[in-house]
Amino acid sequence: MSDFEAILRGSFRANPLYELVLYDRLTAGEREALADLRRDPGFYGVLRPPPGAERPTGLGLKAVDRETALLLLTLREPAPLPAYVRELFGHDAGRAVAQLVADGVLEVAAGDAFVSGAGAFHLLAPAEPGRAGGAIAALSRDALRYAQALPIDEPLRLSGRIYGYNRRPLTPRWRRLLPDTAALATYLGIAPGGPAAGAFARRWTPLAPSPAWLSWQGRGGSPGLPAGGPTYKLYVSPAPDFLADGFAAIAASLAEAGAPQFKVGADAAGLLRPDKIVAYFAGFEDLAQAAERLRRRLAGAPAHGVPFTAEIAGGGLLSWGVDPPRGEGLPWMGEESWRLWLANRLARAVISARAAAAAEPWRFARERLRLEGIDTDTWTPGPLLWRET
Repeated sequence: MSDFEAILRGSFRANPLYELVLYDRLTAGEREALADLRRDPGFYGVLRPPPGAERPTGLGLKAVDRETALLLLTLREPAPLPAYVRELFGHDAGRAVAQLVADGVLEVAAGDAFVSGAGAFHLLAPAEPGRAGGAIAALSRDALRYAQALPIDEPLRLSGRIYGYNRRPLTPRWRRLLPDTAALATYLGIAPGGPAAGAFARRWTPLAPSPAWLSWQGRGGSPGLPAGGPTYKLYVSPAPDFLADGFAAIAASLAEAGAPQFKVGADAAGLLRPDKIVAYFAGFEDLAQAAERLRRRLAGAPAHGVPFTAEIAGGGLLSWGVDPPRGEGLPWMGEESWRLWLANRLARAVISARAAAAAEPWRFARERLRLEGIDTDTWTPGPLLWRET
C-alpha cells in the first residue's frame, strides 16, 4: 500500500468544485429525498457542485457527516491537516484522508498544484505491482478494462455493465429450452416427478420467489441467518449446461453443509449470469466447509466464474463475498449486494479517472477499492468494511 504517513504530512484544501450545504438549507424536495439520512446522528448535509455550475464528471452528490464537514470548513484555505484528524481516526487516519482525496472531496498539494482523484494516483497506488490472483482476478481485470472502453459517463449505467460482465448470451437455444420457471425446474431435475425432486423436497423449503430468483431455506436444524450481522455468500458458478445433471449434487452438498439458504436464477437469463447460484452463511468458517464439500463433489466441472469475488477453487467454479454494511450510500440507491456495492464504486472511479484523462482509469478504480481494505489482487473482502458493525 502507499505511504499514508507521507500523505498526512501534506498540505490540503477542500475541493473548490464542491459546495458544502447544511441539510436544513436544502430545498424541501431535497430534504425529503435525504430524510432517511437524518436517522444518522452524525449527518450534516451534502457536497454538491454549486447551482448553475457545470457538474464535474464523476463527482456527484455526496452525503457528509459532521466530522467531514468540520474538516472541509477548516480547509477552505490550504493548510496542513489539523491535529484532531489523527486523533479522530487513530492509526487509520492516513487511509481515511486518502479516501477523501481519491473521491475528490479533498485536494492535496503536489508540487505547485493541488490534485485529487486520478490526479493523485501516484500518491495512492501501492509501491509494488499486485499478484496475478487466479482466473477470477483475470476476469475482473478484463471487466474493468471493458468498462474503461465504454463511452458511458452515467455511473449507474456503467455499474450495470460492470455488474453483468461475463454473462453468457441469451441465445435462441436457451430461450426455447427455458421459456419459464416451470421449464427451469424440469431442467434442474426438481420438478414433480423429476429425478432429484424427492431428495430436494426433503432438504429444502421454497421461499417466496422473486422475478429474478428461486430461493430455498434448509429444512430441520438450519440455524438461519442472523439479523444485522454480515452475510457471507458462496458463489457456485458452473457452466450453464452442467446444471442439467449437476444441480442435484450442488443442492445436496449445500444441505449436507447446513447452508441456511440458497438461490438460483429463475429463468434462462438467470442461469446464464455468472452468479447463477448463491448460498448464504452466517460466518466464513461455515462457508469454507461448504465450499470444500462442493470442491470435492464437483471436481472437473466446467467453470463459468463470477467477477469481483474471491476465488476458492475450480478455476472460478467456487468463490465468495460478503454483503456490505447496511445503510451505506444514498437512500435512493437501495440495498446493495456485495457485487453491486463494488460495481457502483468502480463505475464512479472509472468515470472520474477518465474525466481526468488518466492513462488507465481501470487501475485507479482498483486502487480506490483497495483503500476500502479490499485486496483487489484477489477481491478478498477486508475487515475494515465492517469495523463499525
